[in-house]
Amino acid sequence: MATTISTPAQTAAAQPSALTEWFKAHRQAATYAGVVVALAAGLFGWNLLSTRTAERNAGSQLEQGRLALDSKNYPLAASVLAQVVENYAGTHAAQEGTILLAQVRLAQGQTQQAIDVLQRYAPKADNDFRAQAYGLLGAAYENAAKAKDAATAYEQAAAAAQYPFLRAQFLADAGRAWIAAADTAKALVAYRTIVQQLDSTSAVGEAKVRVGELTKGAGGGSSVRK
Repeated sequence: MATTISTPAQTAAAQPSALTEWFKAHRQAATYAGVVVALAAGLFGWNLLSTRTAERNAGSQLEQGRLALDSKNYPLAASVLAQVVENYAGTHAAQEGTILLAQVRLAQGQTQQAIDVLQRYAPKADNDFRAQAYGLLGAAYENAAKAKDAATAYEQAAAAAQYPFLRAQFLADAGRAWIAAADTAKALVAYRTIVQQLDSTSAVGEAKVRVGELTKGAGGGSSVRK
């Protein structure tokens, strides 16, 4: 009996034929898969276009709210910014709008409303806005005479700050708030962090003075000049 031996070239040539036969046998599945891919591509393009449109619309309304805030038309600013935050959640403009809305609440004397807005927003804010959100929350707590809460918020702002000068400023704010809360030990930690780690920032001069005052020239204040 003769034995037929397939050469590698014959085997390779048979592979496209086998693939063709698979598609013939699974024509419906192959067609469905193609439709799914086409739909996915269409949805991706539609989502991208929708996102860009939302950002553009939100940015336009955000600018209206900012102008109203700058002109001290607080009721209009609050109305417009609240719409941006609610209608365009997840956009860059909505995050900035939340910060501006909290500023409006503070300007209107609605401190607790500002605190409520920032308490919800700050923990989930993007990196570009988190430090500012916590810093504004600290200011709101100070307005409400909640010094300990203010100090904690300022420390969170310092931890989230992306630039040394901002970190130093928020630590100085935290130190001031800790002093108001009668916790000089934590105030010293904040001021000494500025002196030891952020000595190239403009806040270092005040920090050295505060360390000297809090230690009365002893211990950590030995190298501090008033």
